[in-house]
Formats: sequence, structure tokens, C-alpha cells
Amino acid sequence: MTQDKQAPAAGNRPLFFDSHAHLVADDQVRYPRNPMKRAASAPPRPPGVIGIPGGKHGPNPINEVPDVSRMLVWMKEENVDGAVAVQKRMIYRYDNSYILDSSDAYPDIFSAVVILDAEDPATPGTVRSYIEKHGLAGVRLFGGREPDGSMPWLNSPQALKTWEVAEEFGLVMDLEVLAVGGGGPSVPAIVELARRYPHVRIVLDHLLEPEAASGADFGLDERFEKLAHEKNVYFKFTSINLDEYREADVPAEKVLRRAVDMFGADHIMWGSDIGTSSGTYKEMVQ
Repeated sequence: MTQDKQAPAAGNRPLFFDSHAHLVADDQVRYPRNPMKRAASAPPRPPGVIGIPGGKHGPNPINEVPDVSRMLVWMKEENVDGAVAVQKRMIYRYDNSYILDSSDAYPDIFSAVVILDAEDPATPGTVRSYIEKHGLAGVRLFGGREPDGSMPWLNSPQALKTWEVAEEFGLVMDLEVLAVGGGGPSVPAIVELARRYPHVRIVLDHLLEPEAASGADFGLDERFEKLAHEKNVYFKFTSINLDEYREADVPAEKVLRRAVDMFGADHIMWGSDIGTSSGTYKEMVQ
């Protein structure tokens, strides 16, 4: 090897980021838990996905609790330079204290994405407050689900007031849209929102959860192709996707190839989903 083509030193490696980490505090006095159950109308998760026993993870899947003290160690061990700290709704609901305190304490490592109620009239003002006090990175809205799987909160009149704040400040709007038949039915509303709010970076969790086992396109069908034309729409490829593909005997690398060919590598980012999905952080990074 010639001197001008030496391998880069460890300190010059590419930066590595985790786009989806759910921090969960050990300290339950300062950060009390308020767990909730999945709604009866929510699409069922099969065994082996999001820590549910069974499937190919076996009867006792590992679910690490990512208190920030351990998360910092794991990230250092795996050369992960930064992470998006995403509120854990199933444990804390709309109390974003731990996510915000963690990002405040380690602003160079964690960026906070809070979860708020799309239909709460206080939400737009809360977002403004979080921007001013905490340098908020993004918002994840949630709301109810209709019997047919539709989610009217996504672009309801009340929710649009929060979208307007996001547009004003150029925030990320991080969306998990779980619906009967995958996220495909929500695509028209997402396209409309992307065009209405061009300064908002819309990030779709878990590739918008296409039905991976359906056909050669792995559920990334003509509905999803419409999203490829919206340059402010981005995707996370996470451990939930890997779990679902493993349980369905679908080759994950082919799904990812399909997604990259459709949306572009610059519009897809890996997320561990630590704090929800099964496995050690080391396994997720690998």
C-alpha cells in the first residue's frame, strides 16, 4: 500500500448514528412509569417482534433497559457517535421529562424527539416551549385509531396547528403510522402534508411498516412509490423491521435493497429501537 493510500486511522472513521433509541430511566422516583397497553384496535404483533416471547427469539428474549448511564457505555463500545432519543410512550405516555433531561445533559450525543397528543390544544404551545428551553429536534404525534385502521389525527385541524409550528422552526415530524394492512393507506395524507409543509422533514418510522411478506416488492408497492417523489420524506430502518422479516422468512437485505432503490440511500437511516425491540445493543448495531 502506498503512503498516500493508507487506511484511515480509527479517529477518522465515518460518524455513526442511531436514529431511534428509547431511553428508559432506572430512577423510577424521579421518572415514574405510567405504562399503557396497546390498543385493542392496534394491528397485532407476532411472537418474536418488539420483545414478545416466542418466534425465533425464543421464549425469553433479551430486552435491555437503556438507562442513559448504560446507553452511553454501549454507544462508546460500539462506536456509535450520537443518537435520537425518542420518547417511550408505552412507559411514560406524554411525560417527556427523561428524554429532555437526557438530551439536555448530553446535547452533543442525544437529540430529543418528544411524543405529544395530536388532539391536545396545548400541544403547539408545548412544542414552542420545548424548542426554547431544550433545543428540541423533533415531534412524534399520536392519536386514536378508527375501527378501519385509519388515523384521522394525522392531519386533523388540531394536529395541523402543531405542523405549522414544525414548519416555522424546520423541525422533524417523526411519524409512526400503524394501520390495518401496513402503513400504505396513510400515504396520500403524508404526501399532502409533505407538500403543504416543505420545511418540515417528515421521518417515517420502521419504513412505514409495509407488509413484508406480500409479493416481490415486499409490501413497498406503488403506494410507497409516491413517497419517493417527496424530498422532505425520510425513513428509518429499524430492529422492528428486522424482527418482522426474520419471523416471516423474508430476506431483510432484499427489502432494504428495494427501499434504497426506491427512496435513495440518503433518505434512509438505521435505528436500533433499543428499549422496545429484543436483543442486546451490540447485536442491534451489528
